[in-house]
Amino acid sequence: MKRRHFLQNSGLLGAGLVLNRFSAFAANEAFPEVRVPLAKRRFTSKAVEQTINSFQAGVKNKELAWLFGNCFPNTLDTTVFHEIKNGIPDTYVITGDIDAMWLRDSSAQVWPYLQLVKEDAALKALIAGVINRQTSCVLKDPYANAFYNDPAKRGEWATDHTDMQPGVHERKWEIDSLCYPIRLAYHYWKMTGDSSPFGVEWRKAVQTTYTVFRDQQRKENLGAYHFQRTTPHATDTQPMKGYGYPVKPIGLICSAFRPSDDATVFSFLIPSNFFAVTSLRQAAEMLNAIHLDSAGAKPLVDLANEVEKALKQYAIVEHKKYGKVYAFEIDGFGSTLLMDDANVPSLLAMPYLGAIPVADPVYQNTRKMILSADNPFYFKGKAAEGIGGPHVGQDMIWPMAIIMKAMTSNSDKEIADCIEVLRKTHADTGFMHESFHKDDPKNFTRSWFAWANTLFGELLWKTYRERKHLLS
Repeated sequence: MKRRHFLQNSGLLGAGLVLNRFSAFAANEAFPEVRVPLAKRRFTSKAVEQTINSFQAGVKNKELAWLFGNCFPNTLDTTVFHEIKNGIPDTYVITGDIDAMWLRDSSAQVWPYLQLVKEDAALKALIAGVINRQTSCVLKDPYANAFYNDPAKRGEWATDHTDMQPGVHERKWEIDSLCYPIRLAYHYWKMTGDSSPFGVEWRKAVQTTYTVFRDQQRKENLGAYHFQRTTPHATDTQPMKGYGYPVKPIGLICSAFRPSDDATVFSFLIPSNFFAVTSLRQAAEMLNAIHLDSAGAKPLVDLANEVEKALKQYAIVEHKKYGKVYAFEIDGFGSTLLMDDANVPSLLAMPYLGAIPVADPVYQNTRKMILSADNPFYFKGKAAEGIGGPHVGQDMIWPMAIIMKAMTSNSDKEIADCIEVLRKTHADTGFMHESFHKDDPKNFTRSWFAWANTLFGELLWKTYRERKHLLS
């Protein structure tokens, strides 16, 4: 279903009061009520509401207090469909204006609530439901990035030239689609001690992840996955009969698409390979601790070590201005792409994902490069500057990237500057967006993009707890 049709037909009100939030501003209210009314919210968490109350009581900046109250609960307010099926939690999570569940987005959307699950059993069950649903999705098709709630539904991409199944919204192979569910599962387990979502089916999903990662190292052949789409957009398809440009097997894992859902140029996508190393080790730890399955854990650790070794050997290039930096993509033959994209995992976001220490000197060199005009997708204008990407296009900055800049910073000034930019660029809506024009924040994409909203809430809450003085 296309975004505009879903917005027209959905019973939800989107990011907030989509139909009348602009009229609310027209009524000359400084900070109007734009959050979905209580009776129309998909899910209400007492712990989240208490967090909002604490933040709003403790922050003097009224606009930031208002933004937090809108953004932090937006995933719960508008995108979750939670139920108990045969005594087992099940949660379907849409992205916002698209009625489909991305493995990446759904993990990231509920991630900021993990820190509150000890205070709210219902919230804990909702996140366990996300884990359970993701497990079933991985087992249905581990190469797919997004799924429908209806297992029989066929959508707008049903004619893509790949092994499409009913119930699959899109089948773009992205490494991070299998990493994010492990990240969520691992930290849920660490936070709660609850192992109930990690039974036989979950173990099968972990084994499936391992099998796919091995397949996409392409050591012996091109692997099981190929993808082409009949489209005028080059970023929505892959050349060479759907396998992408050739790679030299060096131990890294191929990703046909980036987390933006845009095609890779060189299939060894470096940020996602770093993420895979972390995820494999987390899954191995869980297999050892929960199932006492050292035999099942060992191949995961071995693969993580192999990918890590290849990253150290091939992912670092010498830049004439910045010294040693991480490439964004490589092909193993010597070709490299020096850039960064806004969506996560990105080179900028690697410390946020636990994939690399923020103090790593190569990361710091890379950070300087990608947060400058030497990154072809770093845009600077009258309203803001920041990283964008080919997904939306020229001169469009992603709030997500500005948030990641703050999340990976130890500088009070840099964090405060990022928050101030985000405060000034929500276009009088009270919510974050997918992107906005560097010269005009009111020229934005996606009025209902829950991940960006909840992520901004995560940044504000983290800042409140660690550097409250920056929010005055």
